[in-house]
Amino acid sequence: MQDWAKGLMDSKKRGVLPIMTHPGIEMIGREVYDAVTDGRVHYEAIKAVNEAYPQSAAATVIMDLTVEAEAFGSEISFPKNEVPSVIGRLVSDYASVEKLQVPDLTKGRVQQYLLANKLAAENITDKPTLAGCIGPFSLAGRLFDMTEIMMACYVEPDTIELLLKKCTAFIKNYCLELKKVGANGVVLAEPAAGLLSNDDCLKFATPYLKEIVDAVQDENFIVVLHNCGNTGHCTQSMAAAGAWALHFGNKIDMVKALEDTPEGVLAMGNIDPVAMFKVATAQEMKTAVSDLLERTKDYKNFILSSGCDTPPEVPAANIDAFYEALDEFNAKRA
Repeated sequence: MQDWAKGLMDSKKRGVLPIMTHPGIEMIGREVYDAVTDGRVHYEAIKAVNEAYPQSAAATVIMDLTVEAEAFGSEISFPKNEVPSVIGRLVSDYASVEKLQVPDLTKGRVQQYLLANKLAAENITDKPTLAGCIGPFSLAGRLFDMTEIMMACYVEPDTIELLLKKCTAFIKNYCLELKKVGANGVVLAEPAAGLLSNDDCLKFATPYLKEIVDAVQDENFIVVLHNCGNTGHCTQSMAAAGAWALHFGNKIDMVKALEDTPEGVLAMGNIDPVAMFKVATAQEMKTAVSDLLERTKDYKNFILSSGCDTPPEVPAANIDAFYEALDEFNAKRA
C-alpha cells in the first residue's frame, strides 16, 4: 500500500477514489437495507460499482456508522432505502460506561461487513479494497449521545476517556480482523471530531486514533482518516494521528487542506456528495470537478474524491460527469 500511494503521487494523471457504493445497490436491483444486513449483497454492490466505474484507485464499502454502535448494544433504525441510524443513548454516566462490555466480533452485523470485505478482496484483484469503520470519538458520541458528549468532555472528562478507551479497543480489534480477511486498508471515519477545537481533538480524538493507526497500518495496510466535520480548524490534529491518507469533506477549502497536509500523505476530497452528486445537474457537477482539479493541480498528493459517502439515488449522469471532467483534465496532462 505504500507503493500504491507513491504510485498515485508519482503519476502524471490525477488519481480518483470516490467513497461510493450506493449506486451499485441500485444497479443490482436491491435496497439499502439488503446491503447493510447481508454481506453478499453488499459485495455484489461493490462489484457492480467497480465494473461500471473502473477508474477508481480502490474499491470501497458503504460508510455505515452504525455497525459498531449496534455491536455495543445500541438500537438501530433500518429504513428500506436510507442509511441506518442509531436510536437513543446506550450509556449516560461513569457507572454505565464502567459496566459497558467491549463486544466481540460476533455481535450485530459485524460478520456481514467482514464477509463483504473478504469477498471484495478475494474477487477484485486489480486494485486494493478499502474497508470502512467509525472512529472512537464518533462511536462514543453515538453511544453517549452527541449533544451530551460535547458537554461531558468538559464536565465529565474521566467518563468520556473511559468510554473512548473501550471504543478504541473494539475498533482496533475490528480493523485487525478486516486486515486478516484481506482488506488492504480502512477508511476510518471520525466526523464528530470536527465539532471539537484542534486542542480538544488532540485530547479526545488523536491519541485514540493514533493507537489504532499504530496497531494496524503497515506497508500492506493503509489508514485513510476521514473527517468531514473539519472546516480547516483541526487538520493538524488529523495529521497527528499518523494515517498515510487524509480524507476531507466538502466544508473545507481543499487547497487549504492540502497546504496543511504533511508531505507524502495523500489528501482526498472533496466534491459535495449531496449538493453535487445527488442534486446538481450533470453540467454543474462537471464544472465543480473541473474547478477543483484546476485549483489543486500543483499538489501531487491530491486524490479526487467525494466529500463523504455518496447517498442513495445519485443520478448516473452526475457520476459520468464527475469522471468526464477528470478524463478531460488528465488528457491535458498526458
